[in-house]
Amino acid sequence: MQSTFPGFSANSMCIAPAAAIAGFLSCIEQCLATRNLKLSVCLHAGLIKSAFNRHTLLGNRLVELYSKFRSLRCAESAFHDLPFKNHQSYNIMLAAYCRTGRIDLAHQLFDRLPDQHLVSYNTMILSLARQGFHRQALDLFRRMLKHFVVMDEFTVVSVCAACTGLGFLKSLRQLHASVIVSGLEFNLIMSNVMIDSYGKCGDVDSSQHVFDQMERRDVVTWTSLVAAYTSARRLQEARAVFFSMPERNTVSWTSLISGYEQNKEEEAALELFEQMMAKGVVPNPFTVVSVLSACASLGFTERGRQVHGFIFRRCIGLDTFNVFVSNALIDMYAKCGNMVSAASLFHWMPKHDIVSWNSIITGYAQNGHGKQSLDVFEKMVTEGVRPNHVTFLGVLSACSHAGFVSEGCRILCLMEKEYGVCPRDEHFAAFIDALGRKCQIKEAMDFIECLSCEFVPASVATWGALLGACRVHGNLEIAKRAAESLFMLDPKNGARYTLLSNVYAAAGLWDDARRIKVLMKEKGLKKDPGYSWLELRNGKHMFVARDTSHYETEDIYRLLATLVDHIKDERVIVVE
Repeated sequence: MQSTFPGFSANSMCIAPAAAIAGFLSCIEQCLATRNLKLSVCLHAGLIKSAFNRHTLLGNRLVELYSKFRSLRCAESAFHDLPFKNHQSYNIMLAAYCRTGRIDLAHQLFDRLPDQHLVSYNTMILSLARQGFHRQALDLFRRMLKHFVVMDEFTVVSVCAACTGLGFLKSLRQLHASVIVSGLEFNLIMSNVMIDSYGKCGDVDSSQHVFDQMERRDVVTWTSLVAAYTSARRLQEARAVFFSMPERNTVSWTSLISGYEQNKEEEAALELFEQMMAKGVVPNPFTVVSVLSACASLGFTERGRQVHGFIFRRCIGLDTFNVFVSNALIDMYAKCGNMVSAASLFHWMPKHDIVSWNSIITGYAQNGHGKQSLDVFEKMVTEGVRPNHVTFLGVLSACSHAGFVSEGCRILCLMEKEYGVCPRDEHFAAFIDALGRKCQIKEAMDFIECLSCEFVPASVATWGALLGACRVHGNLEIAKRAAESLFMLDPKNGARYTLLSNVYAAAGLWDDARRIKVLMKEKGLKKDPGYSWLELRNGKHMFVARDTSHYETEDIYRLLATLVDHIKDERVIVVE
């Protein structure tokens, strides 16, 4: 062990056991720092050889070491070698079971504990909450109270996480009341967690109340309140809180920017990002992901490319967040129609996760490259990556755009049979769209009826896909049936009425078309107008039919008239 751990001699432990213990502890820390499992096993062998593996302190640290490597078998071996186990021994082993997902073994060990005290409960509740077993965490908390174990701040933080994970506002309020009744003092951390938890459970007014009761606040307090307001879509109040902050850091800016982006206020999110940069605040990977998502939604290719360049200049997201940021870049380029850059990024990535594969598959599908999308899917399966429902939606969309009805049918059948993914409404709608594009309207109708026979009721998505196909191919009979179903399922959507009116008009049934328009008027329904837009000098210019609101309207219409005259002069014939 001399060469592996410089400065430590195995022989020295025979002369000075205390020094040997200190040396072994130092070696364990070295293994943790270097994240070297092989080195840890060598150290464990040295401990066994010298019988120091039976030392409680060293054994505990060894169990914790293996736990962080998620090596459960080695952790259990080190734990069972301990002749004298203290509370910390059991707590570390409990955390190891939970960290590796063996909740069943964690419960068995917990039930065998000679003394189930607060630290043991906290260890279990925290581990369960972190691993996503929120309901079990709450059940254990209730059991803890029944056994008259008094909670502390660590219990409160863990239970808040469980309530938030389940969205249980009532349970969160009960916890808050219990803390007040118990006389437990609300410190800064507990108050911050309460503000955040109330916000995530949809009760921003309670977040504000906790905030108002606090005597001392830090930047986390303010940021949590900003996030609470953005979660409730109260963006103006979030903005007011943000600009009232005595100090703002990267996390604060990111919270507000992501809040605007998630609430479909992408342009405002980009404006905030520009303000952040002007203030000299350095963004983190989460900031740039929100900004890239905003660029993707707006179709701002040039702005997204600028952010891409900024990421590489500042080396943001080029370490542990590599996949996280790269996925956002692929998604942005794909949604902006630049599949060359998206594919280049995908192939450049050293490793891919399921989001990477889904982004490139969906990107190819949405941009009309069905064959490439299916090729990537086959490669994904070949590499042993298990597809999920998002993957299959992208693949079915690719089949629709490429006209591969047979392949779409095959994939729809394989979803649950081969991969255990139950098809959803959007998957059925994508397949119906594929049938519709191939003018197989009758087959699409038969498919919907087949779903109904299997107790899968047709949804807005499936009937909408069928009605859209009827408009293109002019099947009046099936269009009526699809429209009637849509009127019952989605009675306030004016677009459905307009679509049926267009089907009537295309068939020359003008009276029926007018009747639908009158019906829309009586119901007070309107169809959101379609619009076109273009990106120019980092700005977005939107236009609707007969639009006169643009500040350069006269010049635009004058140029359009000139272009029309040129077309007439050249007698251009458009061949479809």
